[in-house]
Amino acid sequence: MPRISPSTRRLLIIGVGLVLVLALVGVGYAVGPWRTPVSATDPTPAPSVAPTPTPKPEPAAAPAPVLKPVSKGPVPDADEVERVIEKVGSSKSELGAVVQDVFSGKEVYDHDGDEPMMPASTLKILTGAAALVALGPGHEFSTRVVADGKGRIILLGGGDPYLTDKAAPDSYPVRGSIEELAATTAEQLRASGQTKIKLGYDASLFTGRAWNPTWPSNYGDQVTPTSALWVNEGRHQGAPRDTDPALAAATAFGKALQRHKITVTKISEETAAPKAKQLAEVTSMPLERIVEQVLLTSDNDGAEVLFRHLAVASGGPGSIGQARGSIEEILTELKVWDDEMVIHDGSGLSRENRVPADALVKALRLAATSDHPELRAVLTGLPVAGAEGTLRTRFTDPRAVAGIGLVRGKTGTLTGVQSLAGVVRTADGSLLAYAFVINEPKDEWLAREWLARASTALAGCGCTD
Repeated sequence: MPRISPSTRRLLIIGVGLVLVLALVGVGYAVGPWRTPVSATDPTPAPSVAPTPTPKPEPAAAPAPVLKPVSKGPVPDADEVERVIEKVGSSKSELGAVVQDVFSGKEVYDHDGDEPMMPASTLKILTGAAALVALGPGHEFSTRVVADGKGRIILLGGGDPYLTDKAAPDSYPVRGSIEELAATTAEQLRASGQTKIKLGYDASLFTGRAWNPTWPSNYGDQVTPTSALWVNEGRHQGAPRDTDPALAAATAFGKALQRHKITVTKISEETAAPKAKQLAEVTSMPLERIVEQVLLTSDNDGAEVLFRHLAVASGGPGSIGQARGSIEEILTELKVWDDEMVIHDGSGLSRENRVPADALVKALRLAATSDHPELRAVLTGLPVAGAEGTLRTRFTDPRAVAGIGLVRGKTGTLTGVQSLAGVVRTADGSLLAYAFVINEPKDEWLAREWLARASTALAGCGCTD
């Protein structure tokens, strides 16, 4: 039997994951909605002589869909689900766990699922869902350059979490870049006869503290102080993160202008006038792609920016306090909020967050059903076990390898916290939403392995009567 190379194996796994993504969201067509449809207008000019009529051909049969819409499948028996999870063994720690059938809503497993637990990064599921509700999946954030009419231009941050320094037009999804912004700005300045300017920067969209007061100071290597204006999330290869990301972004923009033959004489923090003349603009990838990236990579910085956007979308100041109120309001509207929940940030880094496993499952179920299609990115952003994101190097235990390519889940890891929440199709064809949250494990590694084994057990479950 020929040996399959590691690279070929990875491609096969990712292919399985992609098929699963499409099946989970009920896609029944071959071409995604982002493709440009063929125009109905025929550009060919009409002939001068009427052509000879030809028999009207029979309409071609519609092609069969590549993937059929996901079927509801049988509802699992709760006793059977409990049996396969208990067979995995005890997590030997504080466990909050809930498993529900997605379509019927039937709860088929519950172990202290309503108990508030420290969720770690599984909280990003709720942050992403709230952002998609507040702004819509197609929303884009813009970074602009405006002129104040006094020989100065201002770089105006719009809260694009993935603004980059270098342009990459061939990448997908395309991200806004400082380089592209500088090129357009320089062109506009030269057209008006300006080659020397003062540069201001404005990051006032987000207000209040940039550092969450519930974070320890030693988190400086995990998250950048949150700003509505930064480049590359304030990160540098092999160097500390930016402590003033807005100034760092303005400095990078000034250097890019210099490369385009515009001299920058001064850089300072300024406030742009509401009706200042716009010179240039770049936009972010759509919000649904941002949410996918945040979930796939467990991006703390991106999640914190989305958290602040909840505050801005509510019409209030872009502060931490306003964001806390906004996420509670949105999750209450979705019937996900629990009175004992406490949310201090968007990333799950705060050790004071408390979320029951039941709330995570409710959000996942909403994203999987037809009632809230705007939440679909919450599902498509979940990593595939053994293939991508934060699950790429997991599921290596012999009792969990069967879950590779089948289990989708968002991880959560802090000292004293191991969690996993996502969706999985069982061997019987049931679609389940699950959340396992472990606090104060006796052994961190064993707790993580238990999560992989338990979710794999669900994937292999023949749990119907």
